[in-house]
Amino acid sequence: MAANNRRMSGKKGAQVGSGGQRRRGLEGKGPTPPAEMRKGHKKNRVANAKAKQLVRKPAPRGRGAKASSEMVVGRNSVVEALREGVPASMLYVQQFIDNDERVREALQLAGERGGIHLMEAPRPELDRMTNGLNHQGLVLQVPPYEYAHPEDLAAAAYDQGQDPLIVALDGVTDPRNLGAVVRSASAFGGHGVVVPERRAAGMTAGAWKTSAGAAARTPVARAANLTRALESYKKAGLVVVGLAADGEVEVGELDALGGPVVIVVGSEGKGLSRLVGETCDFRVRIPMPGGGESLNAGVAAGVVLYEASRRRA
Repeated sequence: MAANNRRMSGKKGAQVGSGGQRRRGLEGKGPTPPAEMRKGHKKNRVANAKAKQLVRKPAPRGRGAKASSEMVVGRNSVVEALREGVPASMLYVQQFIDNDERVREALQLAGERGGIHLMEAPRPELDRMTNGLNHQGLVLQVPPYEYAHPEDLAAAAYDQGQDPLIVALDGVTDPRNLGAVVRSASAFGGHGVVVPERRAAGMTAGAWKTSAGAAARTPVARAANLTRALESYKKAGLVVVGLAADGEVEVGELDALGGPVVIVVGSEGKGLSRLVGETCDFRVRIPMPGGGESLNAGVAAGVVLYEASRRRA
């Protein structure tokens, strides 16, 4: 009996369960992250060093300096920008970030597109880059947009054997309106959009997204002085048509829209500025039987571009 007890005492008692840890340990952990994202890898160390240099690099000064890069911050914003094809040069990812669906999609989209460098950076570096914004561990660097010269738009149209159809924006400050105008110009055969250098919307990530890819096909030019740019177009044989609520001619009655033309759209609140309005050959209005007071720049440009396209068909 004693021997039996000795054999019994050698057996283990009840064991605490694993709580499913062994089963979860067998589950896949997703695709292997790129070398730039793996801690300890040579490429990871090189990427971190480059990221710090880019963050601390001072902005260029002096005449002729290019505009600084734009930063898109936040997981949803970064994923949407990548989905819409917004140009990007670098995707910064915070070290030890929680790997949720948006992070995985951002990495996948950046990898599929190509040309976007992945940089892992500590949170303090991302905080400094974004001036303390809630970046949620993802920051997308958008390079400065390369604007065309206003004269290039008309020259490109003539090279194609077509009458130029150009839209100029006067005092439009909402990038979404600019993106909508670019999209309409592309849809109705326009040859480009002109914006002033100052007090006007530029081709930001928001404008790119609103254009729904049209910004990749339709050039945007920047004019140092919009009035002088319009006068230059007039000397080149283009008719300058300004949209105004009190215009003398209805848009459907203007035959000039069938030839070389620049359509000038003002801001929703103030309309055309005085000098730009005086430079226009015609001031046209869009009839609105419904009694609306005004249309935003994107809608107004679309209406006139459609009429111009109809006359050219």
